[in-house]
Amino acid sequence: MDRSLEELLADVAAGHLAASDAADRLRRFGYSAVGDYARLDVSRAARKGVPEVVYAEGKSAEQLIGIVARFLDHSPLVLCSRVSAEQAAALAGGVPGTVDHDERSRVVVVRRADEPPVPERGAVGVLAAGTSDLGVAGEAVAMCGAMGVAVVSAFDVGVAGLHRLATPLDEMRAAGVAAIVVAAGMEGALPSVVAGLVEVPVIGLPTSTGYGLGGRGEAALLGMLQSCSPGLVVVNIDNGIGAGATAALIARRAAS
Repeated sequence: MDRSLEELLADVAAGHLAASDAADRLRRFGYSAVGDYARLDVSRAARKGVPEVVYAEGKSAEQLIGIVARFLDHSPLVLCSRVSAEQAAALAGGVPGTVDHDERSRVVVVRRADEPPVPERGAVGVLAAGTSDLGVAGEAVAMCGAMGVAVVSAFDVGVAGLHRLATPLDEMRAAGVAAIVVAAGMEGALPSVVAGLVEVPVIGLPTSTGYGLGGRGEAALLGMLQSCSPGLVVVNIDNGIGAGATAALIARRAAS
């Protein structure tokens, strides 16, 4: 439950806040406006079990700081995706709490300073077919970590050298992962191969890596969608955040 809601209910129970005032606040609890540029769903994290994610591209540093700061009033943790170096520096000096920036995945995780980490529960695997897929795969890793899910990862294990895949899959089986995210560009074959070898859900993550026609991820996406391997689902091109959130939700439910 969102801490702000818990505090509101505690104030009513203790007699510090009238029921009518609490009802008025609850009517406004679902969203919070920031200037004239954002109307935030501040209850989403509590409702969904997934940390709030702010897509940073197209936002000014001032807008990004304002949105993140407001979310921190309601949630202990906020992720920002597709963050530039300049935006990351602005966040580090402009919002309360700790700011962790992963340059490779372009993800920033902002935590309130007084909040402990999310208790770890469950595990997922994250595979990347090639080194060029690491940034997108890193989004999935960051989301799983923010949701308190352990990650077993292996990178550069694509089908051009399939013998590299055996050891990582053995490690993931030993760790008891509940789902595996597989990031791949080019023809996008790796998720189909993995799905044919494991007994847990596989989340195909097509990346915009490749040459010429289809090299922006279209070929990888279509190849994954046409897979005959059962147990494979697919997110949109470069959507590492969505893949990580889905895998983490599966893992936390499996471990409950």
